[in-house]
Amino acid sequence: MKHNETVKVGIIGVGAIGESMTKVFSQHPLTEVVAVCDIVEELAAQRAADLGNVYWTTNYKELLELQGIDMIYVAVPPAHHYSIVMDVLEAKKHVLCEKPLANSLEEAEKMLSKARISGVVNAVHYPLSYINNIKMLTSLMKDGYLGKVRRVELEMRFPEWPRKWQVNDWIATREQGGFVFEVAGHFIQIIHQLLGKVNSVESELEFPEDPKACETGIIAKMRLEDGTPILVNGISQLAGLQEQSISLTIYGSEGTLALVDLIKLYGGKVGEAYSEIPIEKDESFWDEFIQNLVAAIQGDTATIIDFEQGYQVQVVLEKLRSPIMK
Repeated sequence: MKHNETVKVGIIGVGAIGESMTKVFSQHPLTEVVAVCDIVEELAAQRAADLGNVYWTTNYKELLELQGIDMIYVAVPPAHHYSIVMDVLEAKKHVLCEKPLANSLEEAEKMLSKARISGVVNAVHYPLSYINNIKMLTSLMKDGYLGKVRRVELEMRFPEWPRKWQVNDWIATREQGGFVFEVAGHFIQIIHQLLGKVNSVESELEFPEDPKACETGIIAKMRLEDGTPILVNGISQLAGLQEQSISLTIYGSEGTLALVDLIKLYGGKVGEAYSEIPIEKDESFWDEFIQNLVAAIQGDTATIIDFEQGYQVQVVLEKLRSPIMK
């Protein structure tokens, strides 16, 4: 497509996350939302009206048949990623799939295989690479702030799961929900980006009595290819905690760096004070995300998290969520 043309976007799934990203795409000068789809008729109709009465449907296959759509954003629950994305790839539309890539490793493998031969841009919605905190963390690591990495720790604490803003029919189910599947994948992707692939996983989950309910706790030990240990400690349904607390901490021989709740970065050199590192307000986060996605579609150099990277995250997630059950 020509560089001066806006990318025409169709969105499948306009619930909480889909609605948020619909606003991102519709407000950006490089993209235009031209069609929406949701199985809930009232929701699809309302989103279409909000966008100026664009095309809407409850059948995603009808959306795929429309002429003039360049990219499809798939924002449905994980159990439906496979069937819809495979049809999007068959239709030769560029695709952005909500994370995680699939609901099983087998599905992820087939999606990756089809994406490789499709000839279209394929991306997974892991956007943390674009935030200023990650950029600063990356820069400090490249400058040798940490020295040799000794250990990585991912801690996730939730007063309740699902979170109040994210209550739906699937997010708290063992089949396709849980904070490990929903949240940890973001940080596995960042670990892969900063430190290399995880190649060893030992995990233990805590579950409630309800056999259909997702985990309420995880303790896991992973290792990078060079043997560096990664500890994962996650728990939900906690008293005394008003808001979620999530941190990724990297300990090195010369210093420590920690991404805290995505909005703060802390650091300290060995023998010196450990404190918050000032970061400029992240005003261009979504702009950069869209710019890279559009650049990829237009055939230019771009930084996106493609299905290959999404598959590598899926490998780790499946090992984390399929361990000894207690």
